[in-house]
Amino acid sequence: MLEAFPDAGVREPVHASALAEAEGRLGRGLPPELKQLLLESNGVIGRTHVDTVWTLDEMVERNLLFWTDKSLAQLYMSFDAFLFFGDNGGGDQFAFVQKPERADVFVWEHESDSRRWVAGGLEDYLGRSLRTGGDDWYRQW
Repeated sequence: MLEAFPDAGVREPVHASALAEAEGRLGRGLPPELKQLLLESNGVIGRTHVDTVWTLDEMVERNLLFWTDKSLAQLYMSFDAFLFFGDNGGGDQFAFVQKPERADVFVWEHESDSRRWVAGGLEDYLGRSLRTGGDDWYRQW
């Protein structure tokens, strides 16, 4: 998948055993596209050094926080349906919807607690986020 994005920063890939362990900690499976990407690179770094896709460890830690932190639950609508996997460097987060399961990517805008569609899957998300000039690419339409 990453061969289509030569400007992306990559890391060492994760092992299948690490994916299985992460899914166990999360209590749910990762989307197939995301698992394939992580087997190629443990996260993706965008043009401005933003974690376009987080490392596997960061995904696990952030999602567990979003799903269990009581202070977040008092401020925002539930995050249970989402699996977050990246951000824009300014607080907005990108996620797959897992309840009901779908391949689309949504953005959660932290200032307004809005959640909206931004890409038709991981490859579309990478194309949109890595080919544009800024980290707020999803606000342009």
